[in-house]
Amino acid sequence: MVKFIAEVSSNHSRDIERCYRFIEASAQAGCEAVKFQLFRIDQLFAPEILAKSETHSRRRQWELPLEFLPLLAQRSRDCGIQFSCTPFYLEAVAELEPHVDFYKIASYELLWDELLAACAATGKPVVLSTGMATMDEILHAVDVLKRNGCAAPTLLHCTSAYPTPYQDANLAAIDTLRQATGCEVGWSDHTVEPGVIHRAIHRYDARVVEFHIDLDRQGEEYAAGHCWLPEQIGRVITEVAHALGADGDGIKAPVPSELPDRLWRADPSDGLRPFKVLRQTWQPA
Repeated sequence: MVKFIAEVSSNHSRDIERCYRFIEASAQAGCEAVKFQLFRIDQLFAPEILAKSETHSRRRQWELPLEFLPLLAQRSRDCGIQFSCTPFYLEAVAELEPHVDFYKIASYELLWDELLAACAATGKPVVLSTGMATMDEILHAVDVLKRNGCAAPTLLHCTSAYPTPYQDANLAAIDTLRQATGCEVGWSDHTVEPGVIHRAIHRYDARVVEFHIDLDRQGEEYAAGHCWLPEQIGRVITEVAHALGADGDGIKAPVPSELPDRLWRADPSDGLRPFKVLRQTWQPA
């Protein structure tokens, strides 16, 4: 089984009904979890940047209201999927703790030991994206998580380009991360390429796949080109389920769907179809 996590990111427009639609669409597409982000712009960017950049300051309009958290968690559970959220400031860890099934730490915060330690200390599962990171940085982050109470973090190989050209996906790094850390490793997708997700799962055994989702091409991040629509990712999730279900038990023997044709093989006595035992009694339908 592959765990698909739908990342709403900043596409919610601070509209609770739109948030509910994201949760419902994620569940209908076959996801096991939906994820939001909890940030405050004044605690995300340094004041020197905000003083110079109206673009960064305008992102205050993307902040998720705290009062949404219990509502989103409950709606997720009502829809049968997990609720997660990424904390981007230290106090957010405690604000999220009563509501999330697991924490997700973003690639940009991988170097922040204090945030990693705070998430790990809650005892809840932690998923960590590894975009832009070196192996030394990743090994250090894993060590911080484990030393502070998260015995089995999940790592997501990630390319932090929005969107990611498929040739930069470097999916082989999934194996590298797994071998170096012993952690479960998945893929955080920014390619919006079905083939990349299939390759991550079927060649590199990714068992967690995160992706950005938008409902209607109207979300703040959709124009950048890294967001899936529900119907697009729904097809991929169905294809993955069918592909994994096609493995079977490995025993080479006739399966139920081919049993009716067994007597229609060439009879070994004369090379003609069907078997002689059927020829005299057979009638057209």
